Amino acid sequence: MHTRASQTLAPVTAVFIVFLSNFCTLVLELVAGRLMAPRVGVNLYTWTSVIGVILAGISLGNYIGGRLADRRASRRLLAAMFVLSAAASLSVLLTVQFIGAPGGRLPVIAGVLLAFTAVFLLPAALLGTISPIVVKLTLTDLDQTGNVVGKLYAAGALGSIVGTFATGFFFISQFGTRAIVLGVAGALLLVGVLIGWTDGWRGRPIGGSLGLFAALLAGVWAAGGLQSDCLRETNYFCIQIRTDTANPQRRHLLLDRLTHSIVDLDDPTQLLFRYEQVYADVVTAVTKPDAAPSALFIGGGGYVFPRYLEATFPGSRLDVVEIDPAVTAVNVAYLALSPQTTITSINEDARRFMNNLLPDARYDLILGDAFNDVSVPYHLTTREFNEMIAAHLGDDGLFLANIIDGRALNFFRAYVYTLRQTFPYVYAAPTVGPPGEVRRQTFVIVAAKRDLTPVMAAAPLAETFLSQAELDALLQQAPPILLTDDFVPVDNLLEPLLRETGISN
Repeated sequence: MHTRASQTLAPVTAVFIVFLSNFCTLVLELVAGRLMAPRVGVNLYTWTSVIGVILAGISLGNYIGGRLADRRASRRLLAAMFVLSAAASLSVLLTVQFIGAPGGRLPVIAGVLLAFTAVFLLPAALLGTISPIVVKLTLTDLDQTGNVVGKLYAAGALGSIVGTFATGFFFISQFGTRAIVLGVAGALLLVGVLIGWTDGWRGRPIGGSLGLFAALLAGVWAAGGLQSDCLRETNYFCIQIRTDTANPQRRHLLLDRLTHSIVDLDDPTQLLFRYEQVYADVVTAVTKPDAAPSALFIGGGGYVFPRYLEATFPGSRLDVVEIDPAVTAVNVAYLALSPQTTITSINEDARRFMNNLLPDARYDLILGDAFNDVSVPYHLTTREFNEMIAAHLGDDGLFLANIIDGRALNFFRAYVYTLRQTFPYVYAAPTVGPPGEVRRQTFVIVAAKRDLTPVMAAAPLAETFLSQAELDALLQQAPPILLTDDFVPVDNLLEPLLRETGISN
């Protein structure tokens, strides 16, 4: 071995260093998805890009770290890599400001991959250099190579596990992404300075490290990188509230990139999205004026339609399954949802809720509004889920859902075809323009156990919904795809929409 005795690391120190570097790497990996969600959304392609870019960075860093370790392994080198990793981690808050800015448009896959590469490849690569250097500084006896390397690998894996669980289960919901990145950068800087101190760093090296970090922090602050756009940042969404510029009594609820709801604080009967108006037309057409229907809402958002039914059909039983408790809390705190409302909120995943419903539980209406932009919870689109819906609908009950697709209509066809395997009567209404002719289309889908032809043939639904012949013609434009729990390529079906819509860069 060519490492001087004064440069070697004690086994406990080496284990801690490798644990910490891998812990920080996985923290950044999980934060990456949430930090970028308001800019690029959340779907299969974003998480594929996150994982791929971080792994590529680690691989590149391992290679570079190994070369550096063989040339000049020292505590000073290790300290320098920690300081550089701290700076690169902090720079995430700066570079992310330039993602999604107005400019040219790229196909979504290339755009998302490029965005994550620009922001996260460098910190992952620098963190990846640490483990090979630690191995070099720890090995003093080749006969103990397996034992030493095995312990360090185990420490690294354990750090990754703890970083994953801590971030996903605690850090994001408690501190927010920016505070987490600052914490990671600060921890790396502190360890780097301490390691450097043991190798003789004093005034200039330590001052330079702190100066570099302070200058970068000032740049991040000046660029607005320390200020989150989120009112609340949760494990699910970046939640924002904006006041309508034309009517100050209206609030826009944004979940990540999507304006999910527009709420009129004074009048709960105001429905400002076209799909909500179609929902209202359908419900009014099948419900007697003095009735009090029971309704289950899959997804809460701004609670616009639950409030509409509460005001329009007093005495109705209204259950809202909203996965994010912060969304419900924001509705109460900022969107005038009364704490005394008759609406019941259940904060859990809709599929889990349906699994736990009593077998004899029945609703007159089940309304789906859980699809966020093009981020579709795939487990709420399958035949198995539709069978759960049907099991808890009364014989005259209706299932209504709104979905988004583009010109290709791949997801629309698969969703309607899958519904038809469970419900004998399925109807569709495009709410933006003729299907297949607009870049971004929202459909209202109605599924029923009984024939609704007389209802659909009357105004105003006749002007809104496609005829069965028109719907059949759309479905026959491509081979049918059945969405099941075993095969549900929702993100792939929406890829033409994502590709055409692109990503601002």
